[in-house]
Amino acid sequence: MDYGTPVEVMVQQGGGKVIEAGYANMCTPEHVEMLITEDTVALLYVKSHHTVQKSMLTVEEMVTVARKYGLPVIVDAAAEEDLFGYYAAGADLVIYSGAKAIEGPSAGLVVGKKNAIGWVRLQGKGIGRAMKIGKDNILGFAQAVEDYLANGSESGESMKARLMPFVEALNQIPALQATVVQDSAGREIYRGSVKVSGEIDAKEVIRQLKTQNPAIYTREYQANNGIIEFDIRSVDQVEMMKIVQRLREILGE
Repeated sequence: MDYGTPVEVMVQQGGGKVIEAGYANMCTPEHVEMLITEDTVALLYVKSHHTVQKSMLTVEEMVTVARKYGLPVIVDAAAEEDLFGYYAAGADLVIYSGAKAIEGPSAGLVVGKKNAIGWVRLQGKGIGRAMKIGKDNILGFAQAVEDYLANGSESGESMKARLMPFVEALNQIPALQATVVQDSAGREIYRGSVKVSGEIDAKEVIRQLKTQNPAIYTREYQANNGIIEFDIRSVDQVEMMKIVQRLREILGE
């Protein structure tokens, strides 16, 4: 798994070593169990929409294996929206990004059991010291968490309604075919999916979207298939129409 830096590199910075279980298209409790040795100190479960979803064991199944061997479970839930479910499922530590679903400044949130949180605090004398955030980020993130807990995230129905004018405008551009799609991991997140055809391919469109001020960044994971996705959770209608105009300019419409 790579978020810009492979997960195993981040684990190594904290003093650990990753042993991958299973295969790219399947991982079962048995795959995990067969790799546990006397040197195993924890089980790490990456819960992400970037990963393969089919034929993978659940967090609950990972916890069952961990309890059998007296091991803690760490869930990397960086972009996930549920701040309680994975802990309730038995995870000892659950890690969230402050700047993703919570929509706060760059920060991190760790939810977990008291003894496990103590292990995290020890990194304050290690790699964590160099990674600490400033007081302004702490205050901003604390407010973002309070707002998130009070108001939750935008509903799927609201996202779909806001996307419709955007998609309709994009479909007026001959080289584009736009639809509303749900997040591939089944979350209540909806995005604009745009198929690019014609002389300029999706990768070039993405490149040009980034070159002007303000730069426009998209979800590029399917660019090789000619598809660009637009996540509009932090974008309003005026900004969406600016994206449409930029695409018209790039495609010569």
